[in-house]
Amino acid sequence: MQAYLELDEFCKLVHLNEDVVKSMMANNTLNFKEEDGKIYIEAHQGTFSVVPSSKDKTSVVSSMSLAGESFVEKTIGTILNLHEKVLDAKDETLDALKGENKFLKDALYSMQELYDEDRKVIDSLNSQLKHTMEELEFMKRKYKLMWNKAVDNFTGTAALKAVENATLNAGASNPTNSNQSTTSENKTNIQPEPKGEV
Repeated sequence: MQAYLELDEFCKLVHLNEDVVKSMMANNTLNFKEEDGKIYIEAHQGTFSVVPSSKDKTSVVSSMSLAGESFVEKTIGTILNLHEKVLDAKDETLDALKGENKFLKDALYSMQELYDEDRKVIDSLNSQLKHTMEELEFMKRKYKLMWNKAVDNFTGTAALKAVENATLNAGASNPTNSNQSTTSENKTNIQPEPKGEV
């Protein structure tokens, strides 16, 4: 199975410039293909083409191991960078959550204080209302007692005196009426004499 690398990755892997690699491609030293406007170089043959040939197999093995080591190092570096980014994001998230938690705690405390103040106001208003109701009941009883006494006084002796005064005042202002009334009373009291039998 053939593995292909992009031109940039292959250049980084073999530590050569693009111009040198393209010249090797022009000389057909490297196997390559083009897809979607990108150039892909066959990694296995390309690596052996770049590395000078030697009868000693250790040089080939060492170059392959160096390429593998650089890939592993790059992978480890990428993983470490990602890990640092995750840690930074975690710290930022924790800071944001701590700030939000503090904000909510402060809001809860202020709401509790407002609730306590409102509770005190409600208690004072309830006590004032109770006191006012007691005063109102007292005034109702006092008002009722005063009017009962006034009604009793008016219907009792005061009423009789008022009637007597009214009749006396009426009699003093009209003496002829009083005389006429007495004569009319006398006329009504006179009875005809009974006729005797002849």
